[in-house]
Amino acid sequence: MNRNYAVTFRILEEALPYIQRFQGASVVVKYGGNAMVDDELKHAFARDIVLLKLVGINPVVVHGGGPQIGELLDELEIPTKFVDGMRVTDARTMDVVQMVLGGLLNPQIVSIINAHGGRAIGLTGKDGNLISAKKMTLEPESGDYNPPEIIDLGHVGTVDAVDTKVLQALEDSGFIPVIAPIGVGPEGASYNINADVVAGAVATHLQAAKLILLTNTPGLLDENGTTLATVTRERVNALINEGTIEGGMLPKTECALSAVESGVGAAHIIDGRVPHATLLEVFTDGGVGTLIT
Repeated sequence: MNRNYAVTFRILEEALPYIQRFQGASVVVKYGGNAMVDDELKHAFARDIVLLKLVGINPVVVHGGGPQIGELLDELEIPTKFVDGMRVTDARTMDVVQMVLGGLLNPQIVSIINAHGGRAIGLTGKDGNLISAKKMTLEPESGDYNPPEIIDLGHVGTVDAVDTKVLQALEDSGFIPVIAPIGVGPEGASYNINADVVAGAVATHLQAAKLILLTNTPGLLDENGTTLATVTRERVNALINEGTIEGGMLPKTECALSAVESGVGAAHIIDGRVPHATLLEVFTDGGVGTLIT
């Protein structure tokens, strides 16, 4: 047998049990990082999502857009302030957030998925009251403020609830939901929500088989810089306490753990810089990141 045929057959054979196991299940994918800006990775990601749908799995995409928001704010000369890593979002900044996430990036992602044969539908959390949000306030840990002062972050929110009826209707009709992480408050106000948090909440409310978070790192690393293939909460807590998991990986990891503890089958933090990372994580034994169980 030709060697290339043999390799192809082995890959398909390895994928078969995963296709059978996840048929009909929902898989929530947080899309961000290099995979959103590199043209080759954009197309690879779109093909992954289309293929998942074609084999009977229901992908739901939640996308970020922080760097693109920052670029437009700079162009418009709107100052940006961060408190403990959170962007303070006043009314003008919120207008830019909605313009970039809902008006620019969301249609682009929908378009590229559809160009590869998918049937994607773009949404923000405001559509059909999909994501009910509440205002986030912050008590900083940096020491720059004297507790118990609470910092008002403006239009920054957290997820209060997710109405999955819209998503389930789209899935059942053969569509792929693509969600921009903007929520709506009880009085109709818009809120900017961290995309990892939205992805985790959507996965939890759908009781998804998997939550996949694309990053610009190989996954969770141990104290020696080695990628961890599988971790539990106990191991994660140890890595947090010793300072190995920190910065931007900390909320991402907590989001993944929270989803798993709330009934999501498994959470994966994977390297979005690898072409077809989503398919490799779902359909192969080795994967390309860290599995949190």
